[in-house]
Amino acid sequence: MSGFFILNLLHLNFLCIFVLNLKYIVMENQQEKEFTVEELAAQKENMLKFYTESLPYLDAQYQYEELLLKIDEARFKRNNIQMQYAMMAQAQQESEAQADQEDDEDELPLPELEQKARKLKRG
Repeated sequence: MSGFFILNLLHLNFLCIFVLNLKYIVMENQQEKEFTVEELAAQKENMLKFYTESLPYLDAQYQYEELLLKIDEARFKRNNIQMQYAMMAQAQQESEAQADQEDDEDELPLPELEQKARKLKRG
């Protein structure tokens, strides 16, 4: 590994640790604070507003993921059909090759000993 890459990796690790510690400190400070009823209602309203505003983006992401899934399924089906076709073609070629080989074996000349008729010895 190059020194530059290791240095960048160390910086990234330190940054992650710093951010996690900062997040933990912020969470601790928020937990210590007690909210009034009005503040809780306002917080709930803000959360509801945030989630309501995020719905169109989540719907778009859902549709995107659904389309990706359909594309992947179509690719899988197409590849599966191609594989089955290739296997059938290979099996057909092998059976043809085997039939040709058997035909070639039938056409081979018999050795001379087998061609001559056997004579019985009289004794």
